Amino acid sequence: MVRLFLLCVLGFLWLTGCSVFPTVPDLGNLYNKLAQQEDPDRNPVIIPGILGSRLEEGNSGEVVWGAFGSGAVDPTSVEGAPLLALPMAPGEDLKELRDTVRQAGALDRVVLKFFGIPIELNAYYNILRTLGVGGYRDQQLAESHAVDYGNRHFTCFQFAYDWRRDLVESAQALDRFIKEKEVEVRQEIFKRYGVKRSSVKFDLVAHSMGSLVARYYLRYGTVDLPEDGSLPPVTWEGAKHVDHLVVIGPPNAGSVETLTILVDGLKPAPLLSTYPAAIVGTMPSVYQLLPRSRHKPLLDVNGQPVPDVFDPALWERHGWGLADPSQANLLGKLLPDIADAHERRRVALDHQRKVLARAKQLTAALDVPANPPDTTRLLLVAGDSMSTMSTAQIQPNGKLKVVAYAPGDGVVLRQSALMDEREEKTLGSRLASPIGWSQVLFIFSDHLGMTKDPAFVDNILYFLLESPRSRSST
Repeated sequence: MVRLFLLCVLGFLWLTGCSVFPTVPDLGNLYNKLAQQEDPDRNPVIIPGILGSRLEEGNSGEVVWGAFGSGAVDPTSVEGAPLLALPMAPGEDLKELRDTVRQAGALDRVVLKFFGIPIELNAYYNILRTLGVGGYRDQQLAESHAVDYGNRHFTCFQFAYDWRRDLVESAQALDRFIKEKEVEVRQEIFKRYGVKRSSVKFDLVAHSMGSLVARYYLRYGTVDLPEDGSLPPVTWEGAKHVDHLVVIGPPNAGSVETLTILVDGLKPAPLLSTYPAAIVGTMPSVYQLLPRSRHKPLLDVNGQPVPDVFDPALWERHGWGLADPSQANLLGKLLPDIADAHERRRVALDHQRKVLARAKQLTAALDVPANPPDTTRLLLVAGDSMSTMSTAQIQPNGKLKVVAYAPGDGVVLRQSALMDEREEKTLGSRLASPIGWSQVLFIFSDHLGMTKDPAFVDNILYFLLESPRSRSST
C-alpha cells in the first residue's frame, strides 16, 4: 500500500503521457467567467501532497525521498537505510521517535535517473492544472517561478508533510498550516479588496493518504488519540475551517496491498531499488492503511477469516515485517548501536507492536459513524473499473497469496473508498457507510490516472466554483 504514494509515482506507465493534459469539455465557456472573477469570498484551496513530500536530511540537505534511480539513496545501504526508516526505541512514544530528516516542500515533481539520464515526472500537475483552469493559483509554483501568475498566487497552497509518520501528527501539522495561511489570506483580501474577514474557510483537495489526514482533521481537529486506547469524541473541530473536502482514491477502509508490502517489502519498478519490509515497517502511516478485519481481507491457511489483522502475535507468528528473520542484517544497519542481534529483534518487535496498536486505534477513530456539519460537504472521487486486490491468504510458509480481486482503481477498492459496510447478502440495499458523503463520482481510470480524466476536471471545477455552500463564516 506504500504504492499509494510510491508506486503511482515510480511505475513505468507514468514515463509516458503524464505531461499531456487530456481533452476536456469546453471548460472555457463553462467556467471562464467564474474563474476570472475577482471574488474575495472564494475559498482558497489546500492540497495535502498527493505523493507526500520531498524529504531531505536536515544537516546535509541530501534528498532522502524525491529523487530515484541511479544516485538516489539506497534503502539497503548502511548510510541509506537509517535515513529512510524512522527510529525505533523501547519505551518511547512514536511521536518522540524523530530523526534529522525533514520535509522540504510538496512532491509536485519527481526526478528518476536511469543510467545517469534524469527523467522528470509531473507528479500531480494534473490537479494543479485543473485548479488553474478554475482561476486558482498555486503559491509554491509562483514562488519557484515555475509559473508566472502575476500577483494572483494566494488562492492555492500545497501542504507538505512527512508521509512516513503517524497520520494524527500530519493532521496536527495541517491545522498549523491552515491557521498560518488563514492569516495570510485575510491580509491579502484586505489589501486587494478592502474587505475585513473575521475568518477564512478553505477547500481541501486530497488524494490517497492525504485523504485520511484530511478526514481525521475534520473530525477531531488537533486532538490526539487517547493513551488508554479509547477513541476521542467526534467534535468536527477541523470542519470549522473547511467548506468542501474532495477526496480522490481514498483508502478509507485500507488496502490489501498495504498488507502485502508490509510483509514482503516494496519493489516499485524494474531497475529501481527495493524498499525492504524492515524499512517500510518502521513507518506508522503505512500500518494505518491496513484493511479492516471485519471486511475479511485476510484468510488463514485453512481459508477462514483472520479475526484481527492488527494482532502483533499474528505478525510475529508468521515472521512478517520487522519480525521477519531475513531482515536481521538490515536491522543491524537500522540499530547500529546495538551489538546483540537478539536485542535488536526485541527492539524491532516492540516497535511493531506499537505501530500496530496505534493503527488499530486510528482506523477505529476514522470508522466511527458521523455525518459532517451542514456547513461542510464531502465529495468522493473513486475508481471502480479496474481489478484490485481484495483478499489475501496465508500460505503454509507464512507468505501471502492474493486469492481474490474486486472492482476498484487498481490500488484502492471501490468498497474501501466508499467505506461500504454492506455484506455480500445485503448488497441489494442502499449504501451503508459511516461517512456522510455529499456527492460521489466514479471515474473509469486507475489510482492516479483519475486526476487526468475529463470527467474529474469538469466535476471538480463545478464542485469548487459553482456548487452551493455556506457563508456563515464570512
